[in-house]
Amino acid sequence: MLGSIRKKPLPFDGPDWTPFLPGIALWALALYVPLSKPLERLEQALAEGSMLEAIRGVVLTSSSLLLALAIGTVVDLLLSWGLGPSWASSLGLLVAGWGLFFSLASRAKEDQP
Repeated sequence: MLGSIRKKPLPFDGPDWTPFLPGIALWALALYVPLSKPLERLEQALAEGSMLEAIRGVVLTSSSLLLALAIGTVVDLLLSWGLGPSWASSLGLLVAGWGLFFSLASRAKEDQP
């Protein structure tokens, strides 16, 4: 009886995104800070409003994170199409590490007299 029951496919049964998830996360991490900088207009608009500071921080952080995830997805998909998913993820790791290195190097340079 149980063998005769068919499993119905899920209504949202689409392509498998698991090979792209590490690359998307790495590209979002690599692009988070550079893409957060242009959101100063949104920050100014929120500062002029009557929103609480805690809510304003959540809105700014979530908007910059969503923007980085969206751009990271596009970049990873384009690079995965051209190079392959593993190469796009590796390149995302290099860019994230490069950004971290230059961030730490600029702080060290500012600390020197």
